[in-house]
Amino acid sequence: MRVYGVTGSKNCGKTGLMERLVTEIAARGLTVSTVKHAHHSTDVDQPGTDSFRHRAAGARQVMLASPNRWALMTELRGEAEPPLEALLAQLAPVDLVLIEGYKTGPHPKIEAHRAETGKALLAGDNPTIKAVAADSAVDTTLPRFDLNNTRAVADFILEDLALGPA
Repeated sequence: MRVYGVTGSKNCGKTGLMERLVTEIAARGLTVSTVKHAHHSTDVDQPGTDSFRHRAAGARQVMLASPNRWALMTELRGEAEPPLEALLAQLAPVDLVLIEGYKTGPHPKIEAHRAETGKALLAGDNPTIKAVAADSAVDTTLPRFDLNNTRAVADFILEDLALGPA
């Protein structure tokens, strides 16, 4: 599987860009999955549900299945967070996995940047960042795209991965 990341500072437009990229690339006939890394503790399950009760009782993994989707939740129970590579191995094969977060991971990335955050670009200190998608002019020697020009960003990612613009 090919992987490409979207990284950047907080409130810089990563999630919006990810959402638009998934829509754009899937519309081109490619299969896409995503990985979202959170630095804080998060829970997709709700207290009181049966699956939550199973986990609270001590289950290591709980699979929730329905006619529309299924999800597998794994409790680390004090173990270290698995590396990205181990998590990617859990995904079904697709043409492209887009990764939000994992700023220091070895995979190629595009940096989302909004001037209003007042944050400096990460690209200067991160050689895995291959381009910048920004809402204003930025000082970089990397390819630069308008943050809202999803088609151009998708073209760049697909060309960089030799998936070509589909």
